[in-house]
Amino acid sequence: MRYELYYWPGIQGRGEYIRLALEEAGADYVDVARGERGMSEMMRMMEGHPGTPPFAPPFLKAGKLVIGQTANILLYLGSRHGLAPKTEAGKLWVHQLQLTLADLVLEAHDTHHPLGPTLYYEDQRAPAKRRTDEFWKERVPKYLGYFERVLKSNGGAYVTGRRLTYVDLSLFQIVEGLRYAFPKRMKNFEPEIPDLIGLHRRVVARPNIKAYLSSDRRIAFNEDGIFRHYKELDS
Repeated sequence: MRYELYYWPGIQGRGEYIRLALEEAGADYVDVARGERGMSEMMRMMEGHPGTPPFAPPFLKAGKLVIGQTANILLYLGSRHGLAPKTEAGKLWVHQLQLTLADLVLEAHDTHHPLGPTLYYEDQRAPAKRRTDEFWKERVPKYLGYFERVLKSNGGAYVTGRRLTYVDLSLFQIVEGLRYAFPKRMKNFEPEIPDLIGLHRRVVARPNIKAYLSSDRRIAFNEDGIFRHYKELDS
């Protein structure tokens, strides 16, 4: 089965967590909106899909199924491609971790848009600086400290032990995003999370991920996505 991934064509965003899972699994997929007339097809799916239309990208078409929400899509893919534990308890555990990461992703976005996404960054510079300072003082240590403890307590190469799951791929993306958006702050913080940085290195070295990162399928970080670099926020 060839999966159809629907997400905005110019950014990594929330769709990147799904791309990483598909790439690691070696799954056959098409990034629909990046193709000819792909955007119109994505909008048609949102506005005209009968019965169970997705609210917003990303969403995944798998046969007759149309699945929305990043964590929900990863829950589906994880079971089918060996990227989640086999037990029900294990599946729920990694799903829970992914939902926690979704909260972190939202907070990372709100560093540059604390007053809302309908305003330009230039309209909220001062609140963005205050939000970013609070994010790095309180929220990053809380979130990444939690995942550092989870990784350390399981004593393995990955979050659940010896086998990689989609949560490990998502943690890799979090580290990548924070390094891009806040290179100075992240460099200073990384000594606090050595196990997460080790996890990042192991994910980078995986053959399918390594090939993906060097391909044109990997969209570069930019100032339209979730992780954005503004020099004045990285100090």
